[in-house]
Amino acid sequence: MPARVRDAGLILRSGVFHAIVCLSAAARGNPRRCIRWSPHFRRCAPARAAGSAVDQGQGARRRGRSFRSWRAGSLPDPTLAVGLDSFPISGPLAFAPGQDNFTMARVGVSQDIPNLAKRRAQRARADSDIKAADADTAFEARSVEVGTALAWINLAYAERRLTALDDLLARLERVVRTTPSAVASGNARPAQTLAGRQAIASLEDRRSELVSNIARARAALTRWTGDPAPEIAGSIPDFPVDGAELRAGLDRLPTMAMIDAQSGQAMADVRMADANRRSDFGVNLAYQRRDPRFGDYVSAGVTVSLPFFTRSRQNAGIAAAQENAGRILAERDAALRALAADLETDLADHIMHHEQWLRARDTLLPLAEQRVTLETASYGAGRANLVDIADAYAALADVTLNTLDREALVAADGVRLNLTYRSESQ
Repeated sequence: MPARVRDAGLILRSGVFHAIVCLSAAARGNPRRCIRWSPHFRRCAPARAAGSAVDQGQGARRRGRSFRSWRAGSLPDPTLAVGLDSFPISGPLAFAPGQDNFTMARVGVSQDIPNLAKRRAQRARADSDIKAADADTAFEARSVEVGTALAWINLAYAERRLTALDDLLARLERVVRTTPSAVASGNARPAQTLAGRQAIASLEDRRSELVSNIARARAALTRWTGDPAPEIAGSIPDFPVDGAELRAGLDRLPTMAMIDAQSGQAMADVRMADANRRSDFGVNLAYQRRDPRFGDYVSAGVTVSLPFFTRSRQNAGIAAAQENAGRILAERDAALRALAADLETDLADHIMHHEQWLRARDTLLPLAEQRVTLETASYGAGRANLVDIADAYAALADVTLNTLDREALVAADGVRLNLTYRSESQ
């Protein structure tokens, strides 16, 4: 990564700063709430509204999976059986159970006992389900952070664009107010006064567009924070983008954690399918009551499943589970390569945007300011007319807004790079 990118400034390092929302004390009593950058995004009350729906949904899913994990690997519920055995329906004792000694009322309990390998596989699958829920929650939380940070950046720069344009409008209006005296002194033609008014109208059109952009950016920030009327407070922090650090953490991103959790689920399914080749057991106990003239019985027994046909039954399930596990491993490699390619693409775009911003800030903007200064001086000396002044201010407005657009791109790149590609350990 070139040094000029690491020293960019106005690039947001999300390893320390997430997109953070907190109430400003100065905003108390004001219907609009100030939104600042802070190192405690998830702890601030307004920011929690951004992910409350996600948190509630993911939390419910995790609690459900935790409950299933607690039950996984335990014995199934016992079964109660009630029946009537050996009831005669034909012969001399037909429908006369009180006259024989073999009709019995039975009540019994049975308990299935899956084999130990199957129970361990069930626990492993439940643990993998919890890890998958945690990875999904981390991924959704990261999406909330990215969305909030980008919305904050968009609103901050939308307001800066409006402030810059208002300053240019005020400067141009001061020049246009001098035109009546110039016409009176003969230094300007009456028709030239129209050029100044047209230039002001053109800038006011652009101002209306910027006001609309601010409203849209505020609505986007409201979506993430839950605040109905957010206001930007504080300055944009300066943090560099470290490409080497981001590359080193690709395999620890929430996206990869989700795939790893899916791989754990698939491997648990393989163990579960393999455990089906082993015998399961069961025990049963029954009490059998006969006519009081005869004695009662107690029966006990053991059952054992016999997986004799594994080639046509269990082996097919094992092969399907292994194929699914292999597919997920292949998808992991493909996802890691895709993330690496996306990171390199985003870093290249960031370098381009940074160089374009520096060129606009250090070259184009000073040249446009110098042109306005020179045209104003020439106008005062009578060697330029108001049309030249209007053209110079229009060009300055274009360059000023373009410079802020490029600066906003650099800041958004910093947010997107650091938040999207920051590993959990960074």
